[in-house]
Amino acid sequence: QTPQYAKLETLHEELADRGFTVLGFPCNQFGDQEPGSAADIANFCSATYGVTFPMSDKIEVNGPGRDPIYDVLTKTPYAAKTAYADAEPSVIGWNFEKFVVSPDGAVLGRFGSKVQPDDPAVFACIESALA
Repeated sequence: QTPQYAKLETLHEELADRGFTVLGFPCNQFGDQEPGSAADIANFCSATYGVTFPMSDKIEVNGPGRDPIYDVLTKTPYAAKTAYADAEPSVIGWNFEKFVVSPDGAVLGRFGSKVQPDDPAVFACIESALA
């Protein structure tokens, strides 16, 4: 079960007219949670959770095969509220970590996988990006 997809889709739909987009980066490095092909993952997300936001091909977020976007994203420490607040920032703790990025590419916030997409702290960070 991956109900965060539905919450991410809700954010995407509610804020799209203000220039906000959710981007998904599937990764199979955590408990084999994303074992299928990019098409399999997209079909599952669409059919099960109604996902319409863009999804990348499956990537690696840790280790030597890490996608370069995560070299940039992981320079930002976790928000204090997260379970990983004291974790090493250069490591992704688990699937569904969330990053809020401004239109100019600045990383404004990082939230661990247990922080839900509709958490007030996530929403406040998104609002600051859209202001």
